[in-house]
Amino acid sequence: MSRRSRRVVDAIVWLNNEIIKCCDWPRSLPYFAVKVGILCFFGKEWTATLVDMKISVITLFPEPIKSYMSESMMWKAQDQKLLELELVNLRDFGEGERRTVDDTPYGGGDGMLLKAEPVVTAIESVKKENSRVILLSPQGKRFVQRDAQRLSAEKHLILVCGRYEGFDERIRSFVDEQISVGDYVLTGGEIPAMAVIDSVVRLIPGVLGGENSAKEESFADGRTLEYPHYTRPPEFRGMKVPDVLISGNHERIAKWRSDQATKRTDELHNNQ
Repeated sequence: MSRRSRRVVDAIVWLNNEIIKCCDWPRSLPYFAVKVGILCFFGKEWTATLVDMKISVITLFPEPIKSYMSESMMWKAQDQKLLELELVNLRDFGEGERRTVDDTPYGGGDGMLLKAEPVVTAIESVKKENSRVILLSPQGKRFVQRDAQRLSAEKHLILVCGRYEGFDERIRSFVDEQISVGDYVLTGGEIPAMAVIDSVVRLIPGVLGGENSAKEESFADGRTLEYPHYTRPPEFRGMKVPDVLISGNHERIAKWRSDQATKRTDELHNNQ
């Protein structure tokens, strides 16, 4: 039974138990009718939000993420209740009349740092027992496909996007792990957050559609690149589709794809 199916069953059991409790309470018909009505309404609202995964993103700039997540497979995941996306504006947790979230670093230096209080308060506002808090930082562990596979099994991810010169170091004590998308620096954590979300969400069963879509692709085993793909026309500017792919011999096709994947992977690693 899938996680989604188990949650639906849990919801049904919960509603059933609550209705049974009603029967032990005063048997006034109006009271009973109102109670059952409330249970059905909130039960419906609750089961409607039974998703495979929830992702909360803490950011000063939610709009780029909102825009990206409203397209293609990311929209599909939300529309099919496979994903719930929550955008948390860090500015809402700023201090004082100006909602300040940053300050100058002790010891001097260029740039501004995100303050501990607004960030930690924002984390605590959405954190649940099953949450995993991730700080997006160039100082974190480099993100690879194995991490996407691992995180796709989580129920709730909280992604914290940085800005300015960085974070107050004490913020790191309130996260479970730190992730970097590469050895380079961006102006903020929103692009890394979208990269992590996309790579994780596409692994949720039902998002891509094809049963083997996420299994037969680059880095699915942690190393191997995917084999070459071709589509119509059979010849383009003198370049032909390999004969084996139009032979209809599935055993030969499978071997060709395996050989090509190995060749492509070896070429990449030999050139690094």
